[in-house]
Amino acid sequence: MKPPPALVLFPTASRRRWLGLLAVAVLPWLSLSAREQGRSDPASGAGGLTDEVAARVDDAVHGEMERQGLVGVSVGVLRDGGIAYLRGYGWADCEKKEPATVETVYNWASNSKPLCAVVAMQLVEKGLLDLDADVRRYVPEFPEKEKGVITMRHLLSHQSGISHYGDVIPTRRRYREEIPFLDPVLALDSFNLTPLVFAPGEKVLYSSYAYILASAVVQRVGKEPYHRQIERRVAGPLGLTSLQLDLEHDDQPHWAAGYVEDDDGRVVRAKETAHYWKHGAGGYKSHVRDFALWAQALLNHRLVDAATEAAMWTPQKTRDGEDTNRSLGFTVDGQGGLRVAHGGTQAEATSRLVIYPERGHGVVVMTNCGFGDPGAVSTAIYKALNAAPAAEPVADESDPFRSPTFSGRGTEGMKHEMPSPTALTPP
Repeated sequence: MKPPPALVLFPTASRRRWLGLLAVAVLPWLSLSAREQGRSDPASGAGGLTDEVAARVDDAVHGEMERQGLVGVSVGVLRDGGIAYLRGYGWADCEKKEPATVETVYNWASNSKPLCAVVAMQLVEKGLLDLDADVRRYVPEFPEKEKGVITMRHLLSHQSGISHYGDVIPTRRRYREEIPFLDPVLALDSFNLTPLVFAPGEKVLYSSYAYILASAVVQRVGKEPYHRQIERRVAGPLGLTSLQLDLEHDDQPHWAAGYVEDDDGRVVRAKETAHYWKHGAGGYKSHVRDFALWAQALLNHRLVDAATEAAMWTPQKTRDGEDTNRSLGFTVDGQGGLRVAHGGTQAEATSRLVIYPERGHGVVVMTNCGFGDPGAVSTAIYKALNAAPAAEPVADESDPFRSPTFSGRGTEGMKHEMPSPTALTPP
């Protein structure tokens, strides 16, 4: 089946006008199934949104989809510590006419980083991991760096000096393993010979490679493969049945096809890419219900004790005492009370998690468009919630993701992918 013209022929402005017409044509057909999936989660214990408020949320998401030209979106709204609303919009696979639902599986992209941070802090809580020790104590395979010692605290707060995208120097060698980079220690070969950009602790530079190293540390300290620790210490206890490492699948149920913009601003189907080798940097995926359950667990303090959580959500200063908005695995600020957030972008997907732990509410967003801005969707949802006259006022969710000591863009700004691990194998 040929893709619809709006996804292959029209530049950005025309495409968005066309998508608006498409929405008018198909939304009546989708409305019944969409309304059925827009619901409170029965396991959450939260009351759902009223029909009036839910309609405002739907209108807000539809408006952002039309403005951005998004293909598929799934969202979750959390209130009073529970999941109040879940819904999918648009298409999981436009060519196959498969609608996006609450069961559609999307990549978490860089929202995998808070997952890594939490399992690391669980090891800290048990006295097994020292945040301020040289990471080479745990992973001696990682080369010593001329500019200084890297600690787990540096890795989790993006102060390691490890580069993000751009020119890196990999280790090229042959592997005995069928899927060598399923092991995060071996996945370090994707960048491990690259010099540091600056001395650890000097400033903030967002780095996905740093989180591959953090994953290797977790694996070594936890004495169990990294993905097994995620399953045993997060997915299992929280009942996240769809959370999984992004391995290659030929026909995964409920999988969202990805979409990208080409150089002419046209939306085209993205090449299928398995991101498993990024591990805690960007290797996980799930449907929106599990993404919301993860957010709910963070809201309700289920994953670490109070002291560990406070340490995890404390903004980390540079070695010179300068403030940043990066904690251990999250972006944090005081907008509307403590706000804890993270975003994610890969070529074929974007995601957004924002929670207000002191007030018990939050929003999660997943899209199948690498050009999407999920922060704008969550902001629109919060504005819709604020418009409800009987609702408790909530903070608007704009995202100033730069700090005075921040170098480079945050996950919401990533438009380039790390190289495929297959490129690192010598001929």
